[in-house]
Amino acid sequence: MLIPQKRDTVHRAWLLRLLSAIADDRVLMEHLRFKGGTCAALRDLLDRFSVDLDFDLLDEKKIDMVREHLEQIFKDLGLTIKDQSKTVPQYFLRYENSIGSRNTIALDITVPPPKANTYEIVRLQAIDRFVPCQTVPTMVANKLVTPIDRFRKFKTVAGRDLYDIHHFLLQGLPWNEAVILERTGETAAVFLRSLHAFIERRVTQTVIDQDINTLLPLPEFQRVRKILKAETLRLLEEAAALQ
Repeated sequence: MLIPQKRDTVHRAWLLRLLSAIADDRVLMEHLRFKGGTCAALRDLLDRFSVDLDFDLLDEKKIDMVREHLEQIFKDLGLTIKDQSKTVPQYFLRYENSIGSRNTIALDITVPPPKANTYEIVRLQAIDRFVPCQTVPTMVANKLVTPIDRFRKFKTVAGRDLYDIHHFLLQGLPWNEAVILERTGETAAVFLRSLHAFIERRVTQTVIDQDINTLLPLPEFQRVRKILKAETLRLLEEAAALQ
């Protein structure tokens, strides 16, 4: 995982410490599936810094059990719960950091996940453990849907979503069309055009600058910031035309 600044080494260490503890819990690994930006970064599918941990929970009846195991891990590691959701396992965890301002890990669990999601066991070299993760096509499909879904739920736009989509499309990674259909009710061809229109209308240069400037080294941020939107729109046009 890329580390943009020296202070980010502490956050990365805590992310990996927490992820390792979760991976060592057999009960959690039976029911949780790793996903999101940190998962992609640790699988060398994404070249930016990622600050959170995201999982799917396969069975919503296991929410209480998952909470119990997670909160024991937090206690054992000395992490403080700053805030949490009352309905799903979602936490904001504080750790001590003497060399920088970043001191919070968000841990978010989706329950229930899309039925079309598929998973595979992956060895994550950074923590030397085998972890059940979303497959690459599932990860890409969910990321494609995220910008519009985020805006629909929270009325916010995240520049990192655009960056990730751009990076995935440049690599020619496949997507799970069944996930897109389940989450949006649209075929991939139709949805890609919807996403193109959304990005063209909603993603501004300010959004890009404010969100990804802390996730990339300065030279890389300066290189990509001005081309990111235009290239992503072109890649989406090409992808839609091939459907």
